[in-house]
Amino acid sequence: MNAVKDPLLQDLVEFLNQLGTETIIHSGDKNYLGHLVAVHRDLLRWGSGLDMARAGLFHSIYGTEIFQSFKLPVSQRSELQNLIGSRAEYIAFLNCYADRKLMDQRIIERTTDYQIVNRETGETYALEKPDWDDLITLHLCDWMEQLERMNWWDYRREAYAAMASYLGGVALQNYERVLANEPAREAGLHVDRKVWQTT
Repeated sequence: MNAVKDPLLQDLVEFLNQLGTETIIHSGDKNYLGHLVAVHRDLLRWGSGLDMARAGLFHSIYGTEIFQSFKLPVSQRSELQNLIGSRAEYIAFLNCYADRKLMDQRIIERTTDYQIVNRETGETYALEKPDWDDLITLHLCDWMEQLERMNWWDYRREAYAAMASYLGGVALQNYERVLANEPAREAGLHVDRKVWQTT
């Protein structure tokens, strides 16, 4: 299947480049901008539409629980909405501010109560299933793009496995492809849990 081409990609990358994202170290040998572009590309390869790919390009634009090296102020949400569309920005916003522990509980338990809790304000966002599914797809795709460089194989392992199982199809296939490359523990490449527990 040929992935859809994004006619706005060059302009969106230029916007991100002007924010200095190319100079920010992200994961392994890839800078932040490179990671963002790769997630955009992978979502299209997974069969997602342009709004989801654009959400992927900006999936951590406001910072996340772990990634704090760059944060666009939330006061600029309207600017981003005008740039990539309201739905794409909303999915990216949810990905940035989700309380991951609570999100993980819901995906592991296969709840149909599709809610995301803002990790900073405590506000709860009730989602329709299509938005929940797209958020989970973006979240899994983001992690699969960087996992082999990070070697954080045990980070939220049960939750990511549950996401792949829940989504099935190409998401599950890509999850299994990446996890098949997990090194033997004897190689000593697995990053210790203390790294993310104290981040």
